[in-house]
Amino acid sequence: MESVAESLGEEQEVGSGETLKEEEEDDEEEPQHVSAPEELLLKLNSTDLLYPESYRINYPNESRLLDIANNFQRQYSHLHPNRKPLLLCPTNECGVKKFVSTTLRPSTTDHPELFSWPGCASFVADFLSLEPLEPPVNLPSFLFSSNLVLQSQRATSLDFSMLLCSLLLGVNYDAYCVSGYAVREMCLLDQSRLQCPLLDTQVKSGVHEQEPHENKYSVKPPKELKSQFLMQQEEKKKQDEEAALLLKQKLQEESERRPADPLHGLRVHFWVLVLSGSRSVTENFFIDPLTGKRYATDDDHFLGVESAWNNFNYYVNMQNCSHADMVYDLEDLKTWEPVLYRATSKKQLMRDVLKRTKIMSKVINDQEEEEEKPRVFEMPRSWASYINISKEALESRWPGRQNVTHYRRAKLEQFAPYLKSDGLVQRLTAYQDLDYTDEVSVKEWYQHRNDNLEEMEVNKVNSVTTERFTRGRAFHILLHRFSPRSDEEREMLFSSSHRDYLVRRLVSPGEMTETFEGRSDFLFYRHVVAQRRVQFSGPHPAEGLNFRMLEKVVERFHRNRSKPANADVAERVFLLADRQIELTYHLEDNRIIPSKRSFIKPEEATEIKAEDFRAQLVSGFQVDPFEKPLQSLTLYKMLLDLMKDENEVILQINMSWKEASKLLDCRVEEKRDVRLSFSPWTTTGAAKALSHRQEMERQAEEDQKRLQKRKKDILAPLLIRLDNAEPLSAKDAKQLYHDCLAECKQRLVEKANLIQKHYDKETQALQRKQQWYQENQLTIVLKDKAEYQNFCSEKTLRIRVAKKRLSMHMEAAPLEFQNLDQRLKSDPRLAPHLLE
Repeated sequence: MESVAESLGEEQEVGSGETLKEEEEDDEEEPQHVSAPEELLLKLNSTDLLYPESYRINYPNESRLLDIANNFQRQYSHLHPNRKPLLLCPTNECGVKKFVSTTLRPSTTDHPELFSWPGCASFVADFLSLEPLEPPVNLPSFLFSSNLVLQSQRATSLDFSMLLCSLLLGVNYDAYCVSGYAVREMCLLDQSRLQCPLLDTQVKSGVHEQEPHENKYSVKPPKELKSQFLMQQEEKKKQDEEAALLLKQKLQEESERRPADPLHGLRVHFWVLVLSGSRSVTENFFIDPLTGKRYATDDDHFLGVESAWNNFNYYVNMQNCSHADMVYDLEDLKTWEPVLYRATSKKQLMRDVLKRTKIMSKVINDQEEEEEKPRVFEMPRSWASYINISKEALESRWPGRQNVTHYRRAKLEQFAPYLKSDGLVQRLTAYQDLDYTDEVSVKEWYQHRNDNLEEMEVNKVNSVTTERFTRGRAFHILLHRFSPRSDEEREMLFSSSHRDYLVRRLVSPGEMTETFEGRSDFLFYRHVVAQRRVQFSGPHPAEGLNFRMLEKVVERFHRNRSKPANADVAERVFLLADRQIELTYHLEDNRIIPSKRSFIKPEEATEIKAEDFRAQLVSGFQVDPFEKPLQSLTLYKMLLDLMKDENEVILQINMSWKEASKLLDCRVEEKRDVRLSFSPWTTTGAAKALSHRQEMERQAEEDQKRLQKRKKDILAPLLIRLDNAEPLSAKDAKQLYHDCLAECKQRLVEKANLIQKHYDKETQALQRKQQWYQENQLTIVLKDKAEYQNFCSEKTLRIRVAKKRLSMHMEAAPLEFQNLDQRLKSDPRLAPHLLE
């Protein structure tokens, strides 16, 4: 399409002088309006006036860009009549045609999750729901701004791609929207024939383990003697089994294969292309915005590429539509035709940045060369508003805050945090058939639970439930595996913080096996066998275990290098039913048989004395015939120590058994009352904290009002004596009535007496002072006379005030008593009884 490029170049060069003047006068000229389709104009209402001006009109540079695009479209259709028209100028939400590149708005957010392409792709794929293209073989005629798409949460694959590309451009990825063709499953977001990634048991890791460096001076290991014939037979058998399995899977896939798509290769789809060279991207790759997955550029899901664009330019693919050997060098005019010839590109800007890092003289020369180049028409800035993604939208994630995805024999349900009262955020159900009827297993993931439950998996085949916990919960348990239908066996895994350094406990009726790590006594294994009627766990466990309930306890120890092998116990067996203790020691160097020793406890084991100890109570096997046998006193002390250890072991077993029972009871209570911990750093947690604070303030206000009301209640002190008995009996009501009047009368009398006492006190003080003055008036000085006059004036004022208060009280007391009598008679608690 060289002629198109040349014609566009000539058009731009010829009109460069005029366009320069037009561009300089853009701000002074009035914008030109573009007519919208009639059917869309009928839908427009007054709310469209709320959109910014750039949504509703086209400025001169945008109008000229539309003219260039229309001219490009005509030449393209003329030169390639067999190819579909290009998506250049779709209509926005206000009915105005906009060039697709100007719809891209590079935007960054404050959320760390959206700083990389996996986070952006995952958010876009989760937050939007697909609106399939209709018809699927035609390009869409409308393209809305990304903010409107985020608001409605419904979008076509084009809207998906535009939003994702805008976010990637905002974080400095060299991203492009791609228009092309894809398979039916990708266009319709149909993953029902794909394997669920959570069910994939194969470890996908690009990091290979480094092979150990071979030292030529090291001792070579002994040659492993194996039959070559048997190895060949095993390899052949393995290959036959793999071939049979592959054949079975192939036959099964063929039987489940869907009918051929009549629109194969014609279905229009949009996705995102990320080129290498920025953000440490080493190779080009595709991103399907509907799923957020990464694909290679030669993946079979993509059947053809028509065009690609970013916020700088629009490029048309001039290569074979087959993507197998396509070249994604968009600046190569032989393979990609730009709409804006010689316009600025992303790579050119990156090269300019690199040039600025060189010496100043080189920069000046480059600038002089650039100034000599004629100006060309550049892509106008985006008409769309800056993309704003709230924290609430990022947390809610899916439309309706939940999502369901069907995979091949699996269904994945996802929920926003705090949506479910039990903290459920994800549920994966595996099925035996493709109709999703016969369940095989159910795996659930939880967050923010008070019991630290993280995962729970239920196997529907054998009814086994597996619970996984995070660190920090009670009993330091990490895993709990059991069957709700039967209590035959329970497995528990613990963290290294357990007080006994316990890492695993296997409990079943009559047996318990414990595994330890890092103990100072080198114990790593303990197996307990009891009577079959003894339950180590259950809804109604016994109070404890004793010697009669236990039959056998087996303990195993790691090697203690501080002791000789023939004195370091490897296995210790307490045969409680037979009253025996058996010891097996670690192997000595160059020995294949360990030393052993067996003890028989006397009938009265707790009262055994040294003189009662007999050699018949000990038997054993000494590997070294030259080893001196132990004396009777040493064996006697060894037996006493073993009997003491036996008692301690029984106590430890009791503690482990009680802990297992408490753990089961604790799990029952936790399941009954599930609580979530709300983080104040999340929108839901902040709303919950605000609601809780408002509720506390409301409760405090109600309590304050209730307290003030009780303070105003004249019967409250008397009701306390009756323990707030309500309703009141007739006797109690009358008694309260008379008591309240009596107390009121007593209070009025006491107040009158208090005022009278104060009046008498002041009067007597004045009389005493006057008598003193009469006796000493001839000898007092002027200073004392002035003090006397001031004292008399103050006392006279106080006497008048007390007399006035007394008279007012005597006038108000009958009225107060009368008002109290009326209030008591009108009180709903006393009135029914006082009228009788």
